[in-house]
Amino acid sequence: MQRPGTPLYNIKAYLPVIESFGFSSTLRAATSGQAFPQCVFDHWDMMSSDPLEAGSQAATLVAEIRKRKGLKEQITPLSEYEDKLILFLSHHPVVVASTF
Repeated sequence: MQRPGTPLYNIKAYLPVIESFGFSSTLRAATSGQAFPQCVFDHWDMMSSDPLEAGSQAATLVAEIRKRKGLKEQITPLSEYEDKLILFLSHHPVVVASTF
């Protein structure tokens, strides 16, 4: 929408943060420096895809973030993090006696 009495246009849009990197320089280059964005965080939103489903948008995003952080791109299975003592105790019942 054009601001009355000015040559300025005000455009409001939602842009995922991951896609906002480089947006300002791309916009300014495409408009020969005449457009200038003002970006403000607005809200969090759930992604509709499953990060554990190969090829999904969420899985691609998780892989890119893990790569950028120097982690393995594949999500480590939960079993790698389970407490070995709890796992052991689940297979070996323990009787605890107490006296009052």
